[in-house]
Amino acid sequence: MDFDLKGKVAIVTGSGEGIGRMTVLTLAGEGANVVINDIDLSRAEKVAEEARALGVKALAIKAAVDNPEEVNAMVKKVIEEFGKIDILINNAGRGVNWEAGKTPRPFAETEKEDWDYTISLCLYGVLNCTRTVLPDMIQRKYGKVVNMISDAGRIGEPFMVAYSAAKGGIVAFQKALAKEVGRHNINVNGVSAGATQTERNLRSSEAMKEKMGEEAFQKRREEMLKVYPMRRLGEPIDLARMCVFLSSDVSKHITGQTISVSGGFSMVS
Repeated sequence: MDFDLKGKVAIVTGSGEGIGRMTVLTLAGEGANVVINDIDLSRAEKVAEEARALGVKALAIKAAVDNPEEVNAMVKKVIEEFGKIDILINNAGRGVNWEAGKTPRPFAETEKEDWDYTISLCLYGVLNCTRTVLPDMIQRKYGKVVNMISDAGRIGEPFMVAYSAAKGGIVAFQKALAKEVGRHNINVNGVSAGATQTERNLRSSEAMKEKMGEEAFQKRREEMLKVYPMRRLGEPIDLARMCVFLSSDVSKHITGQTISVSGGFSMVS
């Protein structure tokens, strides 16, 4: 299917690797010019080179999505470079601050700084980026906003309570926003992921395997897969394809929706 994205301009946050990177490359493969946002500029530049090899324009920008000033500067630079923003993929986010040595824990053992990190990145990051691109989209009477959510925000995930709250907040946010901006020909939707084999998760799996041992790790993995009817974990391309679909006019009559791409992990009516 031709998604007719040639000449469109898309920002994908947190796209230096994982689902974000694959979304950038899938958009580029459909002809969209892409903006790769990440807090690691060198990582973003590598993805930009991959996108340019597909024949489109690509711009790498370092910006923290939970910093309004940096987001404003990013959007200003994109408009100066491309003249418009057609698509925003709010992908940046994570459940815990791994760099600070944090790991998923029972809520009773967490502290406010843990919640602040997660909610600032996952929820306020989405608010910051969306708020900043909307004026241009409203003026042009066109736009697609796609939020990367998580099934944790739909059904709850133990040991990731603040993350579940932040992602659930995005679900409510996009429903309300879709009702506000639909008259401006702007679609707002969400893609909800289950466990996905991103580079970060693969690194975590290898570390866990080394700690637990091969046999114990494989047994734990088999138990985990039992809750997935498809009996496999997601791949970044699974999520990227849905993001591209929702970024195109093929889905122009879909808004305010959350679509799980998680192998049946959650089936929310």
